[in-house]
Amino acid sequence: MNDTPTKASYWQAAPMAVIFALFFVVPLVVIVVVSFWSYNQYSITPAFILSNYTDIFHGCFAQLPGLCTTFATYLQTLIFCAEVWALTLVIGFAIAYFLVFEVRSQTMQIVLALVCTIPFWTSNVIRMISWIPLLGRNGLVNQMLLSLGIVHKPLEWLLYSHFSVLLAFVHLNTVFMIVPILNSMARIDRSLIEAAHDSGASGWQTLWNVLVPLSKPGIAIGSIFVITIVMGDYITIGIMGGQQIASVGKVIQVQTNFLQFPLAAANAVVLLACVLGLIWALTRLVDIRKEL
Repeated sequence: MNDTPTKASYWQAAPMAVIFALFFVVPLVVIVVVSFWSYNQYSITPAFILSNYTDIFHGCFAQLPGLCTTFATYLQTLIFCAEVWALTLVIGFAIAYFLVFEVRSQTMQIVLALVCTIPFWTSNVIRMISWIPLLGRNGLVNQMLLSLGIVHKPLEWLLYSHFSVLLAFVHLNTVFMIVPILNSMARIDRSLIEAAHDSGASGWQTLWNVLVPLSKPGIAIGSIFVITIVMGDYITIGIMGGQQIASVGKVIQVQTNFLQFPLAAANAVVLLACVLGLIWALTRLVDIRKEL
């Protein structure tokens, strides 16, 4: 059979290609171009300068092995990314496994999958704000702990802290890990698991040697979703961190608010390069084309 693309296939792909170019490629090119422009407090001038990039890392290499503000901010963002990725992976994998292999009725699988996804139809901001009455100094969690005598004063670290930001990130992004893994697991032939059990494999051996390898495409796709969202998220950092925790996305937002568009664009390009590097590493480990 001839696999050479025909003219009809190109015409079929053309509308999506045009949309992709208009709403992704063109804005990305504009950001890259603006990142080389010069600016002051009053105006932005088209130019080709590298000072915006050098300003980002100004003095950073001289402080090594210490961390300058830029490196510390990127490190903080990568830490959040790693923590959220690990937690969403464990939770998403467990939920996907339960839905596919423990729930026998297909109708119930669909119902439970909807239960997992329906809350995510609500605005992210609303779901984040809903944590504040629970985790605040006078919130429900502190009041319960005080009434049970577990603590003698309200816990300050429950809200506007690293913990609250991490909790919100996991809450908001777990669904992006559940769905791809669920799709991968649904394609696994159950006879492979039965064969592993018949061969004397334990539950953990079956999990590690059968389920995890066959779920790798879904894990990789879910990881890409979570990493790209967390790396650029500044709203969650701002609301749940009480404007006290830094991230690269938050830095870009502040620079934009102060009309430092070329510097913000340069930071965005550097952040994009970091995200693409992480995605490239994932695609080298797992062939996600099997999932597509």
